[in-house]
Amino acid sequence: MGFFETLNDIRLLQKIAMVVAASLAIVLLLIKVPHSEHAKKLTRAKDTVAFSYLICSFIFGYTLYHSDIGNYEVFSALMMLINVAFSSATLGYSLINLLNYRSVSAGRLLISIFAIFLASIALVEIFFSDTDRLFKIAMIVGIALFCGLCIYYIIIFDKLYKKGVKLLEKYYDEDEDHKLKWIKFCFILAMLTDMFILVYLLLPKGLMIIYVGFYILFLLYFASNFISFIGSHKLLLDAFGHWTISRPRKKRKTAQRVRKAVVSAPKEDSQQEDKTDPDTLENALEKWVSEKKFREYDKSREEIAAELGTSKEYLHYYFITNKGVDFRTWRTELRIEEAKRLLIEDKNLSINIIGEMSGFSDRSNFHRQFTKTVGCSPKQWRENKGVIQE
Repeated sequence: MGFFETLNDIRLLQKIAMVVAASLAIVLLLIKVPHSEHAKKLTRAKDTVAFSYLICSFIFGYTLYHSDIGNYEVFSALMMLINVAFSSATLGYSLINLLNYRSVSAGRLLISIFAIFLASIALVEIFFSDTDRLFKIAMIVGIALFCGLCIYYIIIFDKLYKKGVKLLEKYYDEDEDHKLKWIKFCFILAMLTDMFILVYLLLPKGLMIIYVGFYILFLLYFASNFISFIGSHKLLLDAFGHWTISRPRKKRKTAQRVRKAVVSAPKEDSQQEDKTDPDTLENALEKWVSEKKFREYDKSREEIAAELGTSKEYLHYYFITNKGVDFRTWRTELRIEEAKRLLIEDKNLSINIIGEMSGFSDRSNFHRQFTKTVGCSPKQWRENKGVIQE
């Protein structure tokens, strides 16, 4: 019975959480990020996550230090509220920093942390003063401020996430939102995990042990995903780095001129500057198709244009003028045709492998594009041997 009583003791899980958070912080600090101009913000985000885990470990340690007080579960709930407040500020900042480090400056983060620190000291002092009414008022104020902080980060993240997807698609000319999905999922999970403490405060007592257990799993999941991203960050940094590094130098007018050139047809001056011959480009496209280069993904629009011997602006103008569609739509159609052929000719290959071989780096995107273009799923196309049944 003693063993099971130990398992049901919240102090055991708090000790585990303290050790896990400290261990993950050390691991994150020891990981080295490849040196590059843009990778600095990845290092900054990594160090912020490590700092967050160190704070978490300290708070659990401080909670355990007062484990002999009478109303320990209420004290644990208070410390978890303080814990998730720090977590919301630091983890939210780290994920937003991956999208755009200018949106929430380091100075603003430090101000938030300092404010949370002062509020935490006040809450703890009021708790030990044994003034119930004052403590309830302080908790309500603290919860309101915590909710305001979470809403602030949610609004900023939502705006930057949508912008980040557009930047990826613009740079690679692909449906690349899957490269950001883990960031979105981890951010949502972090906010839900943090704000779930509010649900606990409204529920009957005795459930804090469940919350602490779930919080340990969250720490492990978040850290493992972040470490995994560090190992495969290059594609994302290429796109964001192209924008964040070049934008301060080119200033806003240059960015607007490039955007206008991509959206609209070039003017006469632009055409005169671009010496690309339409027939030469057409021949280059035919060779590009015959070599099945349309199956290659994770290439920027500039790289593809360079392969064809032209600029990305003229490539856009050529397709709109001569083919009536943009390059991206045209290439997707080529990939779908390639997938249709492979699905019939090689039935030993899985549908997901065929999607990747055809040029789709994301499984869901392949199924979505195939169904939209062909009118049936890849599986139905293969089973019906290329015949669409109405």
